[in-house]
Amino acid sequence: MKVLVVDDEIDIQPLFRQRFRKEIKSGEIIFEFALSGEAAVQYLHQDGSEVILILSDVNMPGMSGLELLSHIREEHGGTPPFVMMITAYGNEENYQESMRLGANDFLTKPLDFNLLKEKLKNLEKHG
Repeated sequence: MKVLVVDDEIDIQPLFRQRFRKEIKSGEIIFEFALSGEAAVQYLHQDGSEVILILSDVNMPGMSGLELLSHIREEHGGTPPFVMMITAYGNEENYQESMRLGANDFLTKPLDFNLLKEKLKNLEKHG
């Protein structure tokens, strides 16, 4: 399963690599990272066909996660890719807007990696 993580915080990358060490080593999950919405769009144009899940931060400089989500849904129609939005602010507005724009799920920071692993397992089963 190829997962694209979109977040302007560079320190999230080693965190994912550490928390998913076993899954990465076994080849179960391949993580790619984009530091901006723009970089994510570029990546999706080049190598996006294999991406099953996009995990995107809502608040980023430049293209926000919500704008990225909107772009993905316009470009790619429904699913795939499966899109989960992440925000530090468990604010109802971001949640509503994410769902309205076609997000499949919504997580809050700090990320609960056990919950995320569960969601990924379910996605693999049903995807």
